[in-house]
Amino acid sequence: MLAESICKELSVPLGKATIDRFSDGEIRVKIEENVRGVDVFIIQSTHAPAENLMELLLMLDAAKRASAARITAVIPYYGYARQDKKDEPRVPISAKLIADLLTQAGANRVLSLDLHAEQIQGFFDIPVDHLYATPVFAEFFGKRDLSDYMVVSPDAGGARRARGYAKRMGGLPMAIVDKRREKKDQPEALNLVGDVQGKICLLLDDLISTGTTLIKATGLLLERGAREVRVAATHGVFAAEAIVRLSASPIEEIVITDSLPVRDRLKDDKFQVLSVGKLLAKAIWRIHNGESVSSLFI
Repeated sequence: MLAESICKELSVPLGKATIDRFSDGEIRVKIEENVRGVDVFIIQSTHAPAENLMELLLMLDAAKRASAARITAVIPYYGYARQDKKDEPRVPISAKLIADLLTQAGANRVLSLDLHAEQIQGFFDIPVDHLYATPVFAEFFGKRDLSDYMVVSPDAGGARRARGYAKRMGGLPMAIVDKRREKKDQPEALNLVGDVQGKICLLLDDLISTGTTLIKATGLLLERGAREVRVAATHGVFAAEAIVRLSASPIEEIVITDSLPVRDRLKDDKFQVLSVGKLLAKAIWRIHNGESVSSLFI
């Protein structure tokens, strides 16, 4: 459990709270200890089902009404982040709505990890600390011989993230997959910017949903002469049959973090789960003590 991992790093006990249901199915939450005047950090990813978001909102409201001094919503995975713009008629900007709900519920600050769109920070009227899982991946892959490795972004939007990782890993070469999305959840990899001949390609992404993007990108990289393809993605959403599809794909290794509780669903040795507990614990400690967290942003 990520919250327990964070508490272990901070050497503090996990707060006591009860979350259950009334007989009609409504969610009931109760904080089981005094939080008056306390700096409260509520840890919850807002992935499906919607009850996860609802639980977070109710916990925020409970802490606010219990007179907590400051309330920070720690959201390792910010759900609805892909709905960050009005790209067709009569659709909501869901990422903005979630930001408003969190603020109105009582959050004074938000700490999140690898937002799908960085501009989501601007949807909030409260401070947002946006961390990247790059240090976690860099430590994991840094123990290997990287002489033949190459960082690849699966689309142009992730080029900045991939470039930062390549730089952190000692200046690894980089390539970008040119992708065009023809239909919803059906991206098509069309071209490749960069020479991957004979390289071990590390596809770096913020999340894995259906896995279609990564599988198509892998096929393109192998066609262009890549020796093998490995994947590093912060959030393992794994919608529909993604795990089965990825297990059967030619991807050699898929490394994700525990920002979402998916470890029990991964039976294939191809999947590796890294903890972001230490990274989030450092940020929480610095926020609590009024210290800079900018060194954790890269």
